[in-house]
Amino acid sequence: MRHQKKYTFSRFKFFLLLLLPFTFVIQPLRAQELYRPEQDLGELFEQVQMQQVFPDSKTFPDAVPLSPPQEILQAYRQQKDEPTFDLQAFVVSNFDLPSQPASGFTTDTSLSVTQHIERLWPILTREPGADGGSLIPLPKKYIVPGGRFREIYYWDSFFTMLGLQASGETELIQSMVDNFTHLINTTGHIPNGNRTYYLSRSQPPFYALMLQVLAQQKGKEVLKTYAPALRKEYAFWMDGSDKLTAASPTHRRVVRLPDGSILNRYWDDQPEPRPESYREDVELAQESGRKPEEVYRHIRAAAESGWDFSSRWFADTENLHSIHTTDIIPVDLNSLLYHVELTLAEMAELEGKQAEAKKYEKLASARRKALLKYNWSDEKNFFHDYDFVKGTTTNVPSLAAVFPLYFNMAKKEQAAAVAHKLEADFLKPGGLVTTLNRTGQQWDSPNGWAPLQWMSIQALRNYKHDALADEVSQRWVEKNEEVFHNTGKLMEKYNVVNMNLEAGGGEYPNQDGFGWTNGVLLKLISLHPELLDMTLEELELEVQD
Repeated sequence: MRHQKKYTFSRFKFFLLLLLPFTFVIQPLRAQELYRPEQDLGELFEQVQMQQVFPDSKTFPDAVPLSPPQEILQAYRQQKDEPTFDLQAFVVSNFDLPSQPASGFTTDTSLSVTQHIERLWPILTREPGADGGSLIPLPKKYIVPGGRFREIYYWDSFFTMLGLQASGETELIQSMVDNFTHLINTTGHIPNGNRTYYLSRSQPPFYALMLQVLAQQKGKEVLKTYAPALRKEYAFWMDGSDKLTAASPTHRRVVRLPDGSILNRYWDDQPEPRPESYREDVELAQESGRKPEEVYRHIRAAAESGWDFSSRWFADTENLHSIHTTDIIPVDLNSLLYHVELTLAEMAELEGKQAEAKKYEKLASARRKALLKYNWSDEKNFFHDYDFVKGTTTNVPSLAAVFPLYFNMAKKEQAAAVAHKLEADFLKPGGLVTTLNRTGQQWDSPNGWAPLQWMSIQALRNYKHDALADEVSQRWVEKNEEVFHNTGKLMEKYNVVNMNLEAGGGEYPNQDGFGWTNGVLLKLISLHPELLDMTLEELELEVQD
């Protein structure tokens, strides 16, 4: 059978990976040890992507070579100029193409949505191991989002874990935390996802929040086990911070501001087209009229943010061509890193390291002070991203503004102002819209996303804006329930403005599955079961009408 001939990851290397301990730092994996399709296939990779052999640019990077890549590339070079050469046929004969697992799963809409999600967990669970392709092997089970997303994703997984927590799946939470710890210890950070083409970037740093979920299940002492890994992740985000000067104020993900404060930005070390969106990036760079490397850097940095793409990152707020992500100090990223610093302080306390605890507390205090100075706009009475090149906040209000509230960084009057704007401008029939701009990008209006609903709801509760939090919860659960009742699916994102339309925009069709939607929905219902009862009654009334 064809699959028996796959070019597989060295069994010995994989065995070593499984044995790697989770509690100390080791040397990162060398890139050449793993299959990198964009590098190993050279011009073949470029031609497949640019000629759009597959409708989805992610298909080919996820395909598994059936023989060593250098042999496939050599065969391509020998055959490509022949009159009868067919590129698609060549690829199909030399690679196993990715497909959805044949699970035999059938949606039963007579079940409640909570029962549906409980049935979905095994379908979205993947076993440890390597496939011989670009997938980076993990030692334990994990949950994938679903659809085209066939691998683990960093920030998605925190929101998935909320649902697993509601389901009592503590050991699966443990396994996923251990997988991320494994990635930190073997690659030096948590990549965007466990694919080799994601290795040059991370995603919003939710690892510390995952550890807190695990600690809720197993006790605070468990945090000590993961302290070395969290310190290593923090070092990744802060790399070069000790060398910044007024004359040289930026390095990778750190930025020194005029008053000497240090905050963070999103970044990617490789100014090249993303392998999983190769053609789209090349065409965008060509259309923009800018230097290609400049565009690629900003595109990749936005991909690290998880908000790919949004008017948050556009200089003109309308056009992807004007993307300038690395000029921006994001309010959500720095709020997350504030929490990382507080968690490191807590870990140090548990370890009896008082001086270290005070060091991280001081770092967190300095970050909060800087964020309130640079990311709060007195004029707009709202938290915004900060353009450090222009020296001013951006003019794109977004749900990133709730992150300082989620981590209790905001002053009481600031939180009240944010709550007021959410209710006045962001609240729509299906929940909270992501930004107020309609650009055709998926992280803009009219779309709403599960992770941002959760962060917003909890942020509002932190400052006692419970009525608004309840309203957001109710509208979001109703939207999820309605779509499930009508389609049998839970989606990656939702159109929260027009209740009769699905979400859209972005580089690919709306995906179903869906990890973080399942997680947030199940967690909200577990905290407020009356939300489910109410929506079921309303749906029954609609059916009767």
